[in-house]
Amino acid sequence: MEPPRQNFGNHLLIALPSLRDRYFERSVTLICQHDADGAMGIVVNRASEYTVGEVLRQMGIASEDPALQAQAVLAGGPVHPERGFVLHDGGQPYDSSLAVGDGLYLTTSRDVLEAMARGEGPPQALVALGCAGWGAGQLEQELLDDSWLLAPNRADVLFHLPLAQRWQAAAGSIGIDLLNHASHSGHA
Repeated sequence: MEPPRQNFGNHLLIALPSLRDRYFERSVTLICQHDADGAMGIVVNRASEYTVGEVLRQMGIASEDPALQAQAVLAGGPVHPERGFVLHDGGQPYDSSLAVGDGLYLTTSRDVLEAMARGEGPPQALVALGCAGWGAGQLEQELLDDSWLLAPNRADVLFHLPLAQRWQAAAGSIGIDLLNHASHSGHA
């Protein structure tokens, strides 16, 4: 009999100091979907070279909100770097939204950006280009290989802390100080 599968959706995946992957080193990724086919997430602590204002202009969406225009667009992962994702709270339905957790959604349709530009969007939102993906069993194996820590999702990490503080804060939420963590670990 196969053991029951764990679902890591709506959890933060925190890179351990030993993870030396160019893209994921010191990253925090919100796992948005996890099932028998694999996992998908958005890196929430890496700025891209773009602002939301630049993305809105490229899409022909007008906005008069200087704070929204100045908001950094995240480098959400190496998969589909040309594709936009909006991670947001609120109960407003949009054309293409995936429920990530209680009151948290990932939307890929233009209507959420149009609502944000009008000042009618979700209360809190992150815009990202690209996502991270793992094949069937890959994430579970990487966890066994001590590449990552797993922590419950926290809104303050996603929406309130500066990007540079999210890695340490996410680990601190489960009592781990990554700056004092050994760069290697093993299994007993």
